[in-house]
Amino acid sequence: MIELYTANTPNGVKIPIALEELGLDYQLIKLNLAAGEQKRPAFLALNPNGRIPVIVDLDGPAGQPISVFESGAILLYLAQKSPGLLPEDAFARWRAMEYLFLQVSAVGPMFGQAGWFLRSAAQPIAVAIERYCSEAVRLTGVLEARLSEHPWLAGAEYSLADISHFGWLRVADYAGVELSRFPAVQDWVARISARPAVQRAFARLQ
Repeated sequence: MIELYTANTPNGVKIPIALEELGLDYQLIKLNLAAGEQKRPAFLALNPNGRIPVIVDLDGPAGQPISVFESGAILLYLAQKSPGLLPEDAFARWRAMEYLFLQVSAVGPMFGQAGWFLRSAAQPIAVAIERYCSEAVRLTGVLEARLSEHPWLAGAEYSLADISHFGWLRVADYAGVELSRFPAVQDWVARISARPAVQRAFARLQ
């Protein structure tokens, strides 16, 4: 059994989607981020950075419990625990890894900063908004180029790379990105949204 601590956010949706895709049993523990539950001592003991998602696998390596934080690390852990989200072909496998790390190093941080400056700054700073929004658009263009040539980011197979990006691209307007400008990405979002496992994950997050 896996305990999942998360919330319905672009990063938080990744792991329930992956667990549903893999058919793994899990207990969903929804955190109230507005109430600061992710900053309480019990949660900080699992993730000292105070961010969701976090998993606790009660049947971890050698049958011992293990906690894992950071969405990219969790996706890799789950992909190694149960097959289905990393291609067996070596070339496609490394494409999946490339796009996974593109998401955690660039897409997530840039989309997040763009959205924050667009909505939360008491005195919006035009240069910051331009910086982060233009980078969010540029990165969407990188994905558009890839998905114009391949159905999935790793190539022919759906993988953890798609799951990692999906949470942010499904709410691209948060970062000031007009998804209609990127038809391949828009189609990719629609195809992932239609997957039964994705729909089950969102139903549990409600």
